[in-house]
Amino acid sequence: MNRRQFLTGSICGAASVAVTASGASLLTSCAGAAEKKPATELRISFQEGIAPGANLGEKLDYMESMGIVGFEPWGGNLASRVGEIQQALSGRNIKVSAICAGFSGFILAEDESVKAQFDSTMRDIVAAAGELGSTGVIMVPAFNHQNPCKPHTLETRQYLCEQLHELGEYALKHNTTVILEPLNRREAHYLRQVADAAAICRDSKSAGVKCMGDFWHMQEETSDYAALMAAGKDYLQHVHIASRGRRIMPGEDGEVDNYVSGFRALKELEYPYYVSFECGTKGDRNQTVKAAVELMRAQWEQA
Repeated sequence: MNRRQFLTGSICGAASVAVTASGASLLTSCAGAAEKKPATELRISFQEGIAPGANLGEKLDYMESMGIVGFEPWGGNLASRVGEIQQALSGRNIKVSAICAGFSGFILAEDESVKAQFDSTMRDIVAAAGELGSTGVIMVPAFNHQNPCKPHTLETRQYLCEQLHELGEYALKHNTTVILEPLNRREAHYLRQVADAAAICRDSKSAGVKCMGDFWHMQEETSDYAALMAAGKDYLQHVHIASRGRRIMPGEDGEVDNYVSGFRALKELEYPYYVSFECGTKGDRNQTVKAAVELMRAQWEQA
């Protein structure tokens, strides 16, 4: 096709789209407005240490009073806590969201015994997560302090995808997933951006491998919106939130605690999962938690 043919085809195509759009608008005006989709809901989750309370029951009572619908427990010794958590959540409008790590070892360990620890403990947590109806178990391929670690090469990436395929298929058998978490460069040299995590999910070739975004770690990104959209509906399974200066409650760091563009991405994706608090606080927890939830809900409306 030469330039003249290309331009002619483009003009004809544009005219065709314009005519089609006009016809569609006429049909719409005759047939009545299309059914409006329900607004995407902000589903807030708390990790276990977020809510004030002396025990799990008191924490869940507080969460219910705030309209919090997700609970993210630590994965360590999770199998021994399944009954306790199920009983504590019985009759409540709170579900288990993701499970936060808790395994021993790491998946990119050079030491075979360390890798074996990961394989065993991670699978125990995945099985327990399935019993609890969790969306998935969060994992990091390797932290900076974990050594000896496989080098950052294409061969390592291929190895990781192969290992994740096996783990993802195991998770699917237990009706859950594994969720890759990208971290900032101070904490991890491997896997720092959401788009990279999504690409690894794709290349693992298992529907049981997903990824997440964390507003604290997403300081590595040029855009919250672009980062979350890069994962998209196929791979985005969980989101963490904290303040953007000191990793404390959203709002405690002032104006920098702006999540609107990321929330807009979640709305456009019709994101059905949880935004979960992973943070500390420098103030009175009874006040800072409430203020953080109010800030999130206000910014969700802005988005």
